[in-house]
Amino acid sequence: MKSDFFQKRRIPLAWLLLTRQPLRLLVAIAGICFAGILMFMQLGFRDGLFDASVTVHKLFDTDLVLMSPRSMSSISMSGFPRRRLIQTMAHQNVVGITPVNWNFLLWRNPDTLSTRSILALGFEPGDPLLKDPNFSSKAQALKNRGRVLFDELSRDEFGPIPDWYRNGRVVETEVAGKRIRVAGLVSLGPSFGADGNLITSRETFMQLLPSNPPGSIEIGLVRLREGSDPDLVADSLNRSLPADVKVLTHQAFIDFEKNYWRTSTSIGFIFTLGAVMGFVVGCVIVYQILYSDVSDHLPEYATLMAMGYQLKTLLGVVAREGIILSIMGYVPAYLAAQVLYALVRGSTKLPVAMDPQRAFLVFILILVMCMGSAVAAMRRLVDADPAEIF
Repeated sequence: MKSDFFQKRRIPLAWLLLTRQPLRLLVAIAGICFAGILMFMQLGFRDGLFDASVTVHKLFDTDLVLMSPRSMSSISMSGFPRRRLIQTMAHQNVVGITPVNWNFLLWRNPDTLSTRSILALGFEPGDPLLKDPNFSSKAQALKNRGRVLFDELSRDEFGPIPDWYRNGRVVETEVAGKRIRVAGLVSLGPSFGADGNLITSRETFMQLLPSNPPGSIEIGLVRLREGSDPDLVADSLNRSLPADVKVLTHQAFIDFEKNYWRTSTSIGFIFTLGAVMGFVVGCVIVYQILYSDVSDHLPEYATLMAMGYQLKTLLGVVAREGIILSIMGYVPAYLAAQVLYALVRGSTKLPVAMDPQRAFLVFILILVMCMGSAVAAMRRLVDADPAEIF
């Protein structure tokens, strides 16, 4: 019984070879960890910036969105006639609409008196705008001219507005050279195109931007009857409405914005290239470690081959070394990325966070990196001749 037990035991040769030189193992883990962190950060920045570009888009209480075909993105919105939005009410599945003005105005920091561009949204305070159930009560304060709701998640460069407001201080400043008062706070969040946001009534919006045509809006929100298919209604409205407006589903509106930053700018390419460079660096480091390990232990491998061990068995040892290295390098890279993501969120307020898809993707990349390097290092073992070694 005892004899059978020892015969069935397998010697963890791959682990013993890796741990024989602890310093070399630590260098390998550090290199893989660095490559993993680089890939995590580059992909995290890329996805975070794409998600940040639709921070406000996701919060709209709508099923369909009307916009001008000339609009390129949230930073370049063109107007279209408001009557097009009213015409959608003729469709049997449309139950409500909200006209929205969308433009960038200059906000004066009431503390430092510096100015900064802020995204301003104008709508009728009695209409639904955001999914937040508490928003409708806050919007009632906008019925008074010159009142705005300030986004408390805006960057600090706009001033300590949230703190002043919560402390009971009257917060007044200038927007586009006009005097306004902060009548409440909302939570929207900065986007890649806008560092801050404010919401006001269409009346106040037209006062702040008198050059904007009164009958023009930048987007129109359309709410459908429960059970309606947004895609079918959007197709129907696109066929019936003039060509100076296009109708998108809410998700298509979000995808429209993401696609602009993904295809019309260099953001996606730059961060993807950074992730590829991390992958290449990791491959070089792991290959050097495994190649040196195989070279240093060629006499031992040759002895095992002379004893009757098949080549594929020894190749499996090198492959297992690659798997062990990938796991040992991935875990600290994952933990470090979580810490760095938190630092980025705290410093920039961008939605950079770990998600399962990215975590799995980076693990697969590290595994491929280590296994590919192991395959390359195996060539040294395949080419070894036991007679020449001895």
